[in-house]
Amino acid sequence: MRAGLILTGIIVANTCIFALPGTDESRGTRESDRFDCGRVPFQDSNQVVGKRIFYSSCNTCHKDSGLTLAPSLTMLRTMTARAVLFALEKGKMKLQGTSLNIGQRRAIAEWVAQAKIKESEWPASAFKAVSHASLTRQAGDFNGWGGNLEATGFQNAADAGIDPANLKTISLKWAFGFPEGTIIRSKPAIAGNWLIVGSQFGDLYAIDRHDGKLGWVFTASAAIRGAIVIALDSNRRVAYFADYSTNVYAVDISSGKLIWNQRAGFDQLSATTGSVAVYNGRVYVPISSLEVASAVYGTYPCCISSGGLVALDAHTGKKLWIHRVLPPAKLSSTNRKGAPIYGPSGAPVWCSPTIDKQRGMVYIGTGENYSYPSTTTSDAIQALDLISGRLVWSFQGTSGDIYNLACPYFNNCPPTPGPDLDFGMAPILVHRSAGKNIGHSGKDFDPAGKDILLAGQKSGVVYALEPLSGHLIWKTRIGKGGALGGIHWGMATDGTRLYATNADNPLALDKRDSSTRAAAGVYALDVQTGKILWYTPSPPCGGEKNCMAVNSAAPAVVPGLVFAGGLDGHIRAYRADSGGIVWDYNTAVPVQTINGVTGEGGAIDGPAPVISRGMLFVNSGYGMFGEKPGNVLLAFEVR
Repeated sequence: MRAGLILTGIIVANTCIFALPGTDESRGTRESDRFDCGRVPFQDSNQVVGKRIFYSSCNTCHKDSGLTLAPSLTMLRTMTARAVLFALEKGKMKLQGTSLNIGQRRAIAEWVAQAKIKESEWPASAFKAVSHASLTRQAGDFNGWGGNLEATGFQNAADAGIDPANLKTISLKWAFGFPEGTIIRSKPAIAGNWLIVGSQFGDLYAIDRHDGKLGWVFTASAAIRGAIVIALDSNRRVAYFADYSTNVYAVDISSGKLIWNQRAGFDQLSATTGSVAVYNGRVYVPISSLEVASAVYGTYPCCISSGGLVALDAHTGKKLWIHRVLPPAKLSSTNRKGAPIYGPSGAPVWCSPTIDKQRGMVYIGTGENYSYPSTTTSDAIQALDLISGRLVWSFQGTSGDIYNLACPYFNNCPPTPGPDLDFGMAPILVHRSAGKNIGHSGKDFDPAGKDILLAGQKSGVVYALEPLSGHLIWKTRIGKGGALGGIHWGMATDGTRLYATNADNPLALDKRDSSTRAAAGVYALDVQTGKILWYTPSPPCGGEKNCMAVNSAAPAVVPGLVFAGGLDGHIRAYRADSGGIVWDYNTAVPVQTINGVTGEGGAIDGPAPVISRGMLFVNSGYGMFGEKPGNVLLAFEVR
């Protein structure tokens, strides 16, 4: 998930864009200086050599044209230097790499990634053995984005082990530091005694939940942004996840060894920012796109990519079907300088898919269009057939929303840009008990009359839909909304109340409606009616530097308590019945880590914390959009 934002000087996917308000172009868009403006350039002798070799040997296939299947330079720059070098020596580019010596391969890798190759050296004391017994499935194990196929974000009392009575005994047990990390957003899975979690630089770690020690480290090709899913395959427990470059992996969690990997993306600039879902022998992979950033270059032929969902065989990685939200783009118009514009494009799927076993469907949310024409499938919730990928229904929240990072100053911005109001969170499926049926609005309403699909939009509006037909049951506005949320990352429910965090981030509010005020904080709504039951504003920062009083991260819920992190770096527990804050811990401080890495917390954004068997696991650090960076995973425990 992401939200578009143009500031005076911004970094987009490690690419520097220096924007001058009121001008048509960015400064520094020539190949010679595109990556050096607005910041201290990364330069050494390897940079000069690497750049020369790339443009003489690699650019033909990897240039930012958007018209080939080879990853573009922009996409390659989402990878770590270590991952690029791995591809040239042992991966998909091994054949091409054989014509280069080790120094040349290293130079290309460091120039592409704009960073020195750094290997993490862990002392032997940081590791411990992973036994099969310690991986045995236990009550309270946690998987995926919302902890279950329905993405509810709920743990029952027995599995959670944290309740209002023992909360007062909770304390920090250990902290794990991610080397050189600034954005900590991969959500851990829990398998027995082990946490399996990804990192900003493509490392997948097995961490003992009790003492924070490492079992093994697996290295993927690009950043791991989403949650990890653990599933049983051929009598072994397997971790499934995707990296930012849409490479999907199956890793044996007893050894950290790769079983298979497969690229799921179907466009050159396809990306995966959400989390996979695994069900009935299939891996469902959400597809977004980096093209929203490439559009900032005035000469770029914007835009051809589409969001989507891809189903893979969980045993082999074979592609089973592809759902493109949009048809292949065609030439539709020209930009301000006469360059071609293609469309329709965009409608990325930032979120994790939600599985409906009863109806045989999978639900996704889509984002804005990147170029004209607009479509009815952008800013939408869609239902697909689990087996075939056929579109069953589509519900649109906001029409005519066309936006990319060229807005508002550059050539590829549409004449009337939209507000960028994605459905960035995983839809939530609520199973209703008999006798508590909700009202319905259409003839195709599920005869069982028991279930409801809930979705929050960056517009600040929460929707309740009928799972079978997509018909609207109710909608409730809880915020002003904008490009950074509204409901940004997610919601959670205990089946009776829906808990939503509303960001209303002041950096990117939707200012079209002056009658709606910004109201950041945590909300509880009645699942059946949409009525707001309580609202607790985000606590003020009290003058603290680089602090934002905003709740953007997804919440988690256990009986009696809601846990929600803030951009101020605080993790808080709220009373589920009233919204009263009953526990508050500031994570945005230096902390001693169990693995010897210098550690400091920062803003809490992205996924919800994970709660299991008396422990609370919290990511701290999110160095984007003016938020405070950090690099720690914190483990709390109740006595």
